[in-house]
Amino acid sequence: MNLSTPLVDWLLESMEFDSSLFHLGRYCGGWHTSTHGMARSSFHLVVQGGCWLHLEGDEQAHPLNVGDSVFLLRDVPYRLSSAQLSADVQDLPRMAMTELDNQARDGVGLVCGFFHFKSGLSSLIIEGLPNWIILRSEDPSSKAARALFEMILEECKRQPAPSSAMLESLSQLMFRYVLRQELADNQNLGGLVALARHSQFAPLLDQLIKQPQNRWSLETMAASTGLSRSAFFKRFNELAGQSPGQVLLALRIRHACQLLRNNQTVEQACAAVGYQSIAAFTRAFAKAMRMQPGAYRKQHEGR
Repeated sequence: MNLSTPLVDWLLESMEFDSSLFHLGRYCGGWHTSTHGMARSSFHLVVQGGCWLHLEGDEQAHPLNVGDSVFLLRDVPYRLSSAQLSADVQDLPRMAMTELDNQARDGVGLVCGFFHFKSGLSSLIIEGLPNWIILRSEDPSSKAARALFEMILEECKRQPAPSSAMLESLSQLMFRYVLRQELADNQNLGGLVALARHSQFAPLLDQLIKQPQNRWSLETMAASTGLSRSAFFKRFNELAGQSPGQVLLALRIRHACQLLRNNQTVEQACAAVGYQSIAAFTRAFAKAMRMQPGAYRKQHEGR
């Protein structure tokens, strides 16, 4: 199987997401906490002590110690807790965090936040990744991520208080390194990563990226892979978890966003991504981005 490394790298670099901090502090005694039910992706970095991660459907509790991190890419049921046994967790209280104490010898210090993946291409890429990724401090393949974690640890010690903006930026950058490692190590990923690695579909994906303005009918895409229309549609959906039309739309909208951010007009962006009608382009863009292309362009003027 062709790993199509340049295409996989392109997908990683194309991911657009924001991070926001929601917890910075410590728990001590018996406790549990969770963000499940908030319909958001989250991250939890252990900067002091240790705790246990409990994931629904996973009988084994995962120990998390200083330098370890967990990235929950979906809103899966989970709990962080002081208890190792799952049966004990639900009996423990949900407590408010106290301030980080650099001299503390008990409890756990956590940096916790949310990720918001932009709709469209970024969301499609995430759908092919696992529900969660655990980064271990002793993992020799994560040297860059560990270096960033050390910077996070230093920021947590800053007096009189750490900078939330700095912690958000460092966490976001660390997550990109974690994703890069996951894409390199996990050969069983689905979604667009699976397409990018598949010898029969990678050339098509490459052309969709480079030439979104072409009239890409289902027949044209199928012909480029040497498959019949029905066989192509079935196999594409199996690999990507999305239809060819959905992937093409996401690539076109991403390219249109780039052009609009670079002060191209709506008319120029429309033509550059293969739409014959401004009205059709506006409808597609507004559905994907939840705003009109003209408003999107104005929002990014001067940036």
